[in-house]
Amino acid sequence: MQADSTFAQPEETTLTQLLQVSKIILRQGIDLLDNHITSNDQLIIHSQYLPGSTIGKHLRHSRDHFELLLDAIQSSPPRVFSYDVRIRNTKMEQDREAAISQLEATIQRLEDVVPGADPNTPLTLQAVTPYLQEFGTTFGRELWFGALHCVHHWSMVRVIAGELSIKLADDFGFAPSTLVYQGREAPLGKAKI
Repeated sequence: MQADSTFAQPEETTLTQLLQVSKIILRQGIDLLDNHITSNDQLIIHSQYLPGSTIGKHLRHSRDHFELLLDAIQSSPPRVFSYDVRIRNTKMEQDREAAISQLEATIQRLEDVVPGADPNTPLTLQAVTPYLQEFGTTFGRELWFGALHCVHHWSMVRVIAGELSIKLADDFGFAPSTLVYQGREAPLGKAKI
């Protein structure tokens, strides 16, 4: 019996996989805001363990990386960008609804841009180390970096949430490789290799 081609799933590509992972991780931030952060004040409380850190700042900074990358891939060659570009003290750092809206907008933008992109599109990443450095990279590599960078900041959000006695999902702030290694029952915890 042949399978009905009407129901055939499109072949997963590197970018569709990276898009899926990025959306899952960004939705963890939305879940944090919807189900764990109960007041705007919790977004702006400074951590005693991570000086200068707030949950709101980590949410904004994580989103910034995706937005800067999307700006780069939508620009004309040569595609030069820097993660050091920051717009600080935004409304999403202080307001739950603004943060949810901005994270949802980034997810929508990823859904609009990523499927039509080429993972091998060359980009030039500039970084201040404090010396100005330039590195050749690709869109696919940087999309993965955006997701991994986001997880890194979710782990710091986890520390601050703990300071505020906020219990988070067991997989929040853990890299997919760690979740897979530990065999966790989580969206990113099952190896697909």
